[in-house]
Amino acid sequence: MEAVISVLKTVGLIVLVVMFFNVMIFVHELGHFLAGKWRGAYIDRFQIWFGKPIWSKKIGGVTYGIGWIPAGGFVSLPQMEDMEMVEGEAVKPDEEARKKMKPMKPLDKVIIAAAGPIFSLLLAYFFAVFVWVLGKPEAELPGTTIGYVVPNTPAAEAGLLPGDKITAIDGKPVTKWMGNMEGVRELIALSENEKIRFSIERPAGDGRVEKREIDCGYRLPETSWWERTGLRQVGVAPSSPTLVKSVLPGSPAEQAGLCPGDTIVAAEGKPVYTPAALDTEKGVTLHLTVRGKDGTERAVELTPAIPPNWQGKEGAFPLSGIVWAARLKTSMEHPTPQAQVNESFALMWKTLKKIAAPKSNIGMEHLSGPVGIGTYLYDMLTAPSGILLALWFAVVLNVNLAVLNILPLPIVDGGHVVLGTLEMVLKRPVQGRILTAIQYAFFFVLIGFFLFVTFKDVGSAVGGKSPEKLPTPVFATPAP
Repeated sequence: MEAVISVLKTVGLIVLVVMFFNVMIFVHELGHFLAGKWRGAYIDRFQIWFGKPIWSKKIGGVTYGIGWIPAGGFVSLPQMEDMEMVEGEAVKPDEEARKKMKPMKPLDKVIIAAAGPIFSLLLAYFFAVFVWVLGKPEAELPGTTIGYVVPNTPAAEAGLLPGDKITAIDGKPVTKWMGNMEGVRELIALSENEKIRFSIERPAGDGRVEKREIDCGYRLPETSWWERTGLRQVGVAPSSPTLVKSVLPGSPAEQAGLCPGDTIVAAEGKPVYTPAALDTEKGVTLHLTVRGKDGTERAVELTPAIPPNWQGKEGAFPLSGIVWAARLKTSMEHPTPQAQVNESFALMWKTLKKIAAPKSNIGMEHLSGPVGIGTYLYDMLTAPSGILLALWFAVVLNVNLAVLNILPLPIVDGGHVVLGTLEMVLKRPVQGRILTAIQYAFFFVLIGFFLFVTFKDVGSAVGGKSPEKLPTPVFATPAP
């Protein structure tokens, strides 16, 4: 029964994601449709998704349909520029209908073309109001102290040490490890320098703090050709509480006498800033300094071991049996609708700047198509408070849809705005074989890009799958 419920839940979420995209596309195209009606334009079709219709129905002289290619949509307006390579051949109005039609002025074309992006922006504000009222879950890793330096990495080679507090990266001040493209992790990934400069504060033995500048190289994680290129890493992990939340029954931690509320102060006589520093190979005993709830310190010997129910399983590794206190900081924020839209514009601008930067490792391949966005949205909906995260994500997506469509490029709405504006200036329509050739060329470039990012979406999803998940570790058989 649980399996059936799980399948139904998965199917329901997939349907919800598809409906989410359909709403975005429908509202965008509804803007063109209503503007066309307002300006007296002849409307042949109103179709969601491209390609030959898998469903269509004619109502009031307009054919409504759903295409077979699950991307985009359009309102067919034969009085606008020729777009039959995308929309298919339009049914032209007969002579009697043409006599009754209002002439299409250049301003009408501009209004109709701009209406789609305007409606997308309005939809973003609509979702933003819900986020403002209901709240947006915000998660970040506060603090910038290095907790662990992975051996044989650029960070280790450059001389970064556990306990170093990072104050700036490439001259940009930093106050958190992760969050909103402004944390340590993001600034490392987005760096454009051959050597990433870390401004740090290092504790000295006499209680002083030494300020240093350290130039560090970077590495890109290995990925397969069908996956996206990995982003820059240097080999540092954030500091994290070494506070024991609980211990597993029968585990090495319980046998060593560790208790909830204990704090691991040092290992092998060196300060410990994160549980990651306690990783060890099977059979290696750790000599720990532990501070109890009452503040007294004691020496503890701990030998991590592989849980019995992990024996023989791929990916099994030694565990101490300690459940650590969480460090991730979560809060509920209520940003105003305008603040959300402004943040979405800023995120999009930062992304485009990094793609255009010649020394950045961020490229077109790191953009996502419908598959990648749908996967991200699906994962978001499965998380706690997922619906609130999805509402915020809807704001970001609709702002992106509005901006990308208003760019002055062929085929997209911004191209129609430009052509309508030129017609007003030149007092005649901009037509000809060159314009048609440019539209066709850009259409195929757009389709090629769509296929490219979709291939990367699928490749990263398949290639990035984690190994089979290990079961919950069990060291002792529960009492009957």
